[in-house]
Amino acid sequence: MDDTTPVVRIEPWSEGDFELLRALNAPEMTEHLGGPEPEGKLAERHRRYVALSTDRSGAGRMYRVVQTAGGEPVGSIGFWRKSWRGGEVYETGWAILPGFQGRGAATAATLAVVEEARAARGHRHLHAFPSVDNVPSNVVCRKAGFSLMGQCDFEYPPGTPLRSNDWRLDLGGPEAGGDGWDPEQQ
Repeated sequence: MDDTTPVVRIEPWSEGDFELLRALNAPEMTEHLGGPEPEGKLAERHRRYVALSTDRSGAGRMYRVVQTAGGEPVGSIGFWRKSWRGGEVYETGWAILPGFQGRGAATAATLAVVEEARAARGHRHLHAFPSVDNVPSNVVCRKAGFSLMGQCDFEYPPGTPLRSNDWRLDLGGPEAGGDGWDPEQQ
């Protein structure tokens, strides 16, 4: 591959994406997430991703990130509902395979998922919570237009404390609700 930024698209996660999830579960991919998950937990995660991808209630969606040229899967991204600071928001997270990192795939996929979350019209804000030590993911947040709200303590996976940055993106419009957004207080 050359050093140009790849063009990627996002496609709904499906039953056939388990091997991609397994590749994304490698130690170098989960360094900032508490390490690889055991096979049973990984299978549970896959089932959740498939269910979320077929949900039409506005709960969110999971996607595989695919290179436009050649159609090769290079990662995952999604958005889902989260209770946060007394309200409901969308949260997002992504993972790009090592051979495709540093070429703009995560930023391009994040921009695509922002549009999907905006179209879902479920919540006013989309948050990302990368570890404060995960420089590349924090750069993706900045490049995708998120605002840094500050640091926070986070648990991921459950039971594992993680010091994170809270990045927030306004999805726009008073029609998006359910996360404590009040136009009178803005």
